[in-house]
Order: sequence, then C-alpha cells, then structure tokens
Amino acid sequence: MPRLPLEGLRVLEITVVWAGPYCGSFLADLGAEVIRVESTKTFVPLTRGAAPHLSQAEIDNLPLYSGGTPGRVPGERPFNRSPMFNSHARNKKSMTVNLLDPGGREIFDRLVAISDVLIENNPTETMDKLGISYESLRAVKDDIIMLRMPAYGSNGPYRDYRAHGVHIEGVVGHTMLRGYEDTDPSYNTTVLMSDAAGGAQGAFAVLAALRHRKKTGKGQLVELGQAENVFPFLGEYYLDYAMNGRAHGTLGNRHPRALQNCYPCAPSPDNPDRWVVITVYDNDQWQALCNLIGATDLKDDPELGSAEGRRARQADIDPVIEHWTLSRSPDAAMNALQERGIPSGMVMNQADAFADPHIQSREFFREAYQEDCGTHLYPGPLYKMSETPLGIRRGPVMFGQDNEYVYRELLGYSEEEYAGFLAAGHVGTDYAPGVG
Repeated sequence: MPRLPLEGLRVLEITVVWAGPYCGSFLADLGAEVIRVESTKTFVPLTRGAAPHLSQAEIDNLPLYSGGTPGRVPGERPFNRSPMFNSHARNKKSMTVNLLDPGGREIFDRLVAISDVLIENNPTETMDKLGISYESLRAVKDDIIMLRMPAYGSNGPYRDYRAHGVHIEGVVGHTMLRGYEDTDPSYNTTVLMSDAAGGAQGAFAVLAALRHRKKTGKGQLVELGQAENVFPFLGEYYLDYAMNGRAHGTLGNRHPRALQNCYPCAPSPDNPDRWVVITVYDNDQWQALCNLIGATDLKDDPELGSAEGRRARQADIDPVIEHWTLSRSPDAAMNALQERGIPSGMVMNQADAFADPHIQSREFFREAYQEDCGTHLYPGPLYKMSETPLGIRRGPVMFGQDNEYVYRELLGYSEEEYAGFLAAGHVGTDYAPGVG
C-alpha cells in the first residue's frame, strides 16, 4: 500500500464535541498517528454522547444524534457507541490520563516529547486550568505545533465564553439569515456550520504549519477562532452592509438575484414529505424551464424576461412550478431539470443518501468495525487521491483502547509502572464511578 501523506507524524488530540475531533479525522485519514488524550475522571457532554452511562429508558428518550446508539441499545459502554462521535473517530487511537492528578502531567509531557502536533478546541479557561499552553509544550519539545480552536479566540471580551455551534451561528449573524420571511429565529433548526468549517480549516492550518516547520525547523502556535473562521462564509452580507449600509434578513429558500425555491414533489409510500430545489439564473434556463413544465404563458411574458422581473413575481411563478413538481418524484424532477441545464437537486433524507446510486458509485460510505458497536456504514474520507488512496484503516476508536500501546510501547513504562497507573486511575477503558 502506498505511503500516506502524513505517515510518520504523531498528533495529540485534546478535543471535544465536533470541530476538534473532525479536524483530527482529516489528519488521521491522511496517515498521521492521531492519539486522543482522554480522562477517566472527566466526561464532556456531546463528545462521546450524552452521558457515560445510560439506561435503556434514557436512550429511548434521546434523539439519535445527541446520545442515541445503534439499535437504541446502550450496551455496557454507550460512550463507545455514540453515532456523532464515531462518525469522525476512525483511524485514531485513544489513551487515558488524568492531567490534574499526581503524575498525570509527567505522563503527558513524555508523550508531547515524542509528538509533532497538539490540537485542541476547548474553552480558553479549560486549557488554563490544565496548565497547557504553547509555552509549556515548547518547553518540552521546541518544534511542537499547537493548534488552538476556541470559539472566540484566546483574547478579547469573549475569550472564556463557552459555545457550541448553535451559539457561534448566532454571534456571527448566520441565524438571522436563515428561516423564512414570516417567521422569527426561534423557528430555525440547529445548524453547526462552524464546526465543519473549523475542522476543515484547522486541518489545513496544521498542514501549513508542518510545511513551515519542514522548511525552517521551527514549530509554532496556530490559533483559529471558530467564529472568525465563519465570517468569510457570509462575506457578501457583511460587504453589503459595509459598502451600502444594508443589513439582511431571512429569505427562506429564495435567492436575492435568482428565481429559486424548494418545491413539493409527489409523495412516496414510505415518505409523504418529498421536495426538490430549483434555481433559475438566466434567460436560457428560464426558457428551458418553461418548455419543460409547459408554461407557455410565462415564457412569453415580457415582464419575466429578466432575473429581476422573475424575482419580483415569484409569488405568481411558484404555483406553476409546484403544479409540475407535484406530479413527479424528487429524483425524476431533478434528472429532468438537469438534463436541460437547470440547476436542481432533490432534498434527501438519510435513507435517500444511503440508497442514492451516485453516492454509492462514489463509495462514500465505508464499512467499519468496532468491538462495542459492531459493523456499520460510516462517512469515509473526503479526499480521493490517485497516488495515495485513503480509507478507513481502523474503526471508531474506543475509550482508552490504546493505553497499553501508548504507555508501554511509546512511552516505555515498565509493566509495574503501568500497573501503578492503572491502580491510580490514569489508565482505564471506562469512566470512574460517579463521573458524568
């Protein structure tokens, strides 16, 4: 098998929830040895699920993404069965050490000394309490690279504010842009764009720092404030305010410079809620759409011969398009529109995505096995590289799964020392009693 791009590099991951672990998954996919540093005495909600130990009744009352487990069965260790965690836990390792307990910092520093990168996305004050900073890492390994991903950065008035993706979305203004014209932000669904954006951009930043180290021999501190990372995604709105003084509100599925909406389609036996998104940018697409749906009167209407005219009369146009889409399945509508050069896409649920022939042909979902979870399909690596094919080399990592490898093989502790760490609670494959 070809050597992977980051093979031979070791990355330590002290990460929570999604953005940090997602960043680590990119590096692990590319071949880095990514080791999650976890604690038997600290359970972070929404990282390895909702709680370390859940009853069947509690599992039944939790939505799948926040703490549910395969088959809605908790198992002995629900934290190894969390879908949200396991979706980005492939190709990684896990070790446990309690950094605030006696001996914990020495163990950690020995691991830092043989590593290349540390990534974290904790609140700034959490890292302060742990005593982990770029300066402390550099004292152990001079060329270490540290990626910090706090929600709002490590200085400024918000430095210690805690945030999940939904809070960052609000602060950067995305929440005010989503939803519908006749609703307020309380009707929005949860969107976690900042986590996905932060994870991807964080991995890129690590690669850039590694390139710099290769050229200069110097490590560095990289800080990615997750909120700041999202602002460019909304650039047109902020530029419009800066240049024209306009503050934007909600548009629903519409577009300010095109005819666009989400239209209902014919229901299927197992799903009555079927939709397709259609966008018309120019006159060629407009003519093609009118010919396809048989809307001769709209095609010949001079007021609709421009994007501005169509946008102004969208309330008149939408019912005609809807009449056509309601007689077709979303995939049939999408295919017919795409064949005529009209941008469109069926609105899929999870079942649609798993069954979709295009996604299947791309082999996006990959099978992976984990002892506590069994074999399931997971999202695979996002890159397809012709010379270094990527895949799931190892299933979702279990809590403390690699303790013996890290302590005995990497760090060189004796069997007696390892037994002592086990007795002291540093080493474990379960959380300590009462945690969570």
